[in-house]
Amino acid sequence: MRRLIALTGACLLAAAPLRAQSIEDQVSTFQLENGMDIVVIEDHRAPAVVHMLWYRAGSADEKPGVSGVAHFLEHLLFKGTEKLAPGEFSEIVKANGGTDNAFTSFDYTAYFQRVAADRLGLMMEMEADRMKNIQLDGEDILTERDVIIEERNQRVENDPGALFREQRMAAQYLNHAYGRPIIGWRHEMVTLDLDAALAFYDQFYSPNNAVLVVAGDVLPDEVLALAQEHYGPIPRNDDLPERVRPSEPPQMAERRITFSDPRVAQPYVMRTYLAPERDPGDQHKAAALTLLAELLGGSQTSVLPQTLQFEDQTSVYAAAFYSGLQLDDTTFGVINVPADGVSLEEAEADMDRVIAEFLEEGVDPDQLERIKFQLRASQVYALDSSNALARRYGAALTSGLTVEDVHAWPDILQSITPDDIMAAANDVFNRDNAVTGFLRSAEEVTQ
Repeated sequence: MRRLIALTGACLLAAAPLRAQSIEDQVSTFQLENGMDIVVIEDHRAPAVVHMLWYRAGSADEKPGVSGVAHFLEHLLFKGTEKLAPGEFSEIVKANGGTDNAFTSFDYTAYFQRVAADRLGLMMEMEADRMKNIQLDGEDILTERDVIIEERNQRVENDPGALFREQRMAAQYLNHAYGRPIIGWRHEMVTLDLDAALAFYDQFYSPNNAVLVVAGDVLPDEVLALAQEHYGPIPRNDDLPERVRPSEPPQMAERRITFSDPRVAQPYVMRTYLAPERDPGDQHKAAALTLLAELLGGSQTSVLPQTLQFEDQTSVYAAAFYSGLQLDDTTFGVINVPADGVSLEEAEADMDRVIAEFLEEGVDPDQLERIKFQLRASQVYALDSSNALARRYGAALTSGLTVEDVHAWPDILQSITPDDIMAAANDVFNRDNAVTGFLRSAEEVTQ
């Protein structure tokens, strides 16, 4: 049995790089004359297709004073166009056996449908229509503004953890728009109007600011022909501004916040550090930070949970986290949720002690190899989902990366050495770039 397990693991390890590399043969890229980028990912296992249209415009591209307008516009695009009545877009998708939705992030807004492959042309026709022909009136604005405010109530106002996260992000970014919540500040959301929505729409919703990703049972040339038919006639926006955001000034002092709320059932301490993102052609630092997060707190076998949860038993949850997929500087974070009877001050001291020990002792080579294997395996398993693949390429291309960067990422992760990780750790753990936050109950503060 041991030999069988070892053989199976060895086969998976040998096969994983081959399969991960084979995705390159399934991906084709094009660009229309109007500047629209197209990525086609072939997957012929089922007669279905994911059609995703990504705009290089998210909440960080909003002008000051209209926070939330990117997400607001996402909602408004499900209203009518010159050809479709309000709500008809989704009804047509549903009538054709498909599903659709949209989402907004700091760096992008994306709209997607999953349908039978022979309905792809219809999806392109409707999506191209609402790229330039949206029809809005005052009633639409009022209705959807109420919807997004209620969404904020449910997701943020009723969740002390979400409110705490907003305050922490606002403290983390002194000048950059990542310090504004994607959904918007409530006091600005209530003033969003038709002019603000149309200004964002006219500025950013154009083919030369869009990435079309089609994944599924399709052929690249057929996708290109359909895209030329439906998206090709839309004129480019020659006034599209260069995508440059206000940069962060040197951060020279740690910020500390305490957020108290009677609804908090489980207090915790969290610290985030300003950290580099994945840059086109230069993803090594981000790869080292990705592995550092896994080593410190990516699973129950990582350093923070092993020490604090299982050895010391002073914590019920400890983790580290990092995502480099942003256009500009991102964050590296650590969290410790103390066990009963352990104060937040003690939990912070415990967390700092474990990190200091890690910086002193260095990387366990065996643990690093296990993590690399697990990451490679997860990347292989992700190939089974057309939706996950479409998101992988769309999010990367709208965050400043290239298709070549996406393809290079798995091998870059495998190339990172313990020395690379320790260099990244010593760089990122700079308290001057950090925000330390306590989330605690109001009752705890008054005791």
